[in-house]
Amino acid sequence: MATVTLDAYAPVDVAQLVARAGVGKGNMRLDKVFFSAFSAGCLLAFACGTLLSTNTTTWFQENAPGLIRTISSLVFPYGLSMIILTGADLCTGSFMYTTVAALQGQLPWYKMLLHWFVTFWGNLAGSLFVVAILFGYGNVFAADPYKSEAIAFATKKQVTPDFHHIFLRGIGCNWLVSLACFLGMQGRDLASKLVGIWFPIFGFVSLGFDHVVANMTFIPMGIWLGAPEITVGLYIWKGIIPTLLGNIIGGGLFAGTYYWYMYLLSGEVTLTWMRESGTVTPRSEDVEAVAANKQN
Repeated sequence: MATVTLDAYAPVDVAQLVARAGVGKGNMRLDKVFFSAFSAGCLLAFACGTLLSTNTTTWFQENAPGLIRTISSLVFPYGLSMIILTGADLCTGSFMYTTVAALQGQLPWYKMLLHWFVTFWGNLAGSLFVVAILFGYGNVFAADPYKSEAIAFATKKQVTPDFHHIFLRGIGCNWLVSLACFLGMQGRDLASKLVGIWFPIFGFVSLGFDHVVANMTFIPMGIWLGAPEITVGLYIWKGIIPTLLGNIIGGGLFAGTYYWYMYLLSGEVTLTWMRESGTVTPRSEDVEAVAANKQN
């Protein structure tokens, strides 16, 4: 009988690869970090635009709001898929990568914080570029019903909930986003990576959680279109601060620190792969990759 093998890393090996990725990100030239983050902001903004467009279905909004949220949540993950597969830097993913590297002693804490700072501003610049130049001056959401949906979505995200609601939603969001990054790294072929990324992102969107970089599109888009109850000050106070703090805790503590504690704290390095049956010989480049982590 043929052997069936799952071509994926075991969690302990993924944790090592996450640490290595954090080292690489934390030591990247800052100009490259900024432009990589700019690209990530643009790519996620495209997915945010698709979500708004998909949500613009009046009948479903009135009669089956849960169904249309589910449908839009299923298409949104293409944004993070493009980001991860092109190697762009999203600050929310970096909260996990660099935290694990810093806890391992492979990256100085100040470099971790500097990477967070630069990626945040790069993500913001990329998001605002798409909002203003492509969506705004491109009149993508200038006419109803798309305009009304963009304003209503931003208002529901920004005005209706309290500060602590957004903070808690931010924790849940980046817990799932970091899990998507983890699972995306676990698969060794393109299809496996896409599946690993897709479903945690579907989860956070379908639950209405808050992602600081996604909000860099949703809320400014509402402001651009003239949302009457949203100001730049309100966006900073309730769109950035609580979401950013929640995302840091979700990615850095609930994901990064947890995986470090579970798989790396003992200092053990293994090369095991998840499989249904049979044996597998590690590829030489895989052995070298994990061995390099141990030496670092």
